[in-house]
Amino acid sequence: MDDTQLLRYSRHLLLDEIGIDGQEKLNRARALIIGAGGLGSPVALYLAAAGVGHITLCDHDQVDLTNLQRQIAHDTASLGVNKAESAAGRMRAMNPDIEVVPLPLKLAGEALLEQVALADVVLDCCDNFATRHAVNRACVRYRTALISGAAVRFDGQVSVFDLRHDDAPCYACLFPEEAGGGEMRCAEFGVFAPLVGIVGSIQAAEALKLLMGIGQSLNGRLLLHNALDGDWRVIRLKKDPACPVCAARSH
Repeated sequence: MDDTQLLRYSRHLLLDEIGIDGQEKLNRARALIIGAGGLGSPVALYLAAAGVGHITLCDHDQVDLTNLQRQIAHDTASLGVNKAESAAGRMRAMNPDIEVVPLPLKLAGEALLEQVALADVVLDCCDNFATRHAVNRACVRYRTALISGAAVRFDGQVSVFDLRHDDAPCYACLFPEEAGGGEMRCAEFGVFAPLVGIVGSIQAAEALKLLMGIGQSLNGRLLLHNALDGDWRVIRLKKDPACPVCAARSH
C-alpha cells in the first residue's frame, strides 16, 4: 500500500485483528454481489469503502422513484439508470483504488457459474427465491462462501453458508427448493427503510470477516431481527443429510 492508502485505511490498520495483513487481504479479494437494491446498496458501499479490491455487482433492473426511500446507492439523478451501473459510479467515487465491474443483467446459467467461480465470497442481495436457489447451487458447486440477507416489512434475516466446510449447511438446507411457499416482496408488503441498511451492513461485515479470516462468522446460524420491536434472535442451523443440493457434494 502507498501512503495515500495507508491513510485511507488507517482506522482499519489500528485494529489488531486487521492491521496491514488484513487490509492487504481485502485489497486482493474478489466479491460478487447479486442485487444492487435495498440490501445491495449498503453491501456495495461498505465493501468499496473498506477496500475490497475487485467487486462485481449484478442487477438487471433500473432505478425508479419508489427505490429511493431505502436504496442509498442511488439518487434522483439515477432515475432510469441501471442499478448496477448507478451503484458502481457511487462506489468508484468513494474509492478509486478498487475495480468495480457492473453487470447490467439478470445473472443466470453459465454466466452465474462463471462469476461464482471467480469470487472469493458471494453476497445474495436479491429479492426472489428462484435466484437465491440458483446462486446457492452455484456456490455449493464451487465451495464458495455465501452470505444471504432478506428484509420485508419490519423483519430481516442474515446467514452465512460457508461452503468451504463439509459440515456447513447450504441455503437449501434451510429453505428447501421444493417446499415452495409464497414470497413476500417489499413491492407488495412494504419495507421499513433502515431495515435493509441494518441487514446489508451485517452482510458486509460478515463478508469482510471471511475475506480477512478474522472473528467468528454466522456460519450455521440464522440471525433474525424485528426492527419494530428491536428484537434479535439466533437460530442454529444444521446441514440436512438429505439435502438434494449439498448432501452429495464431494469431500
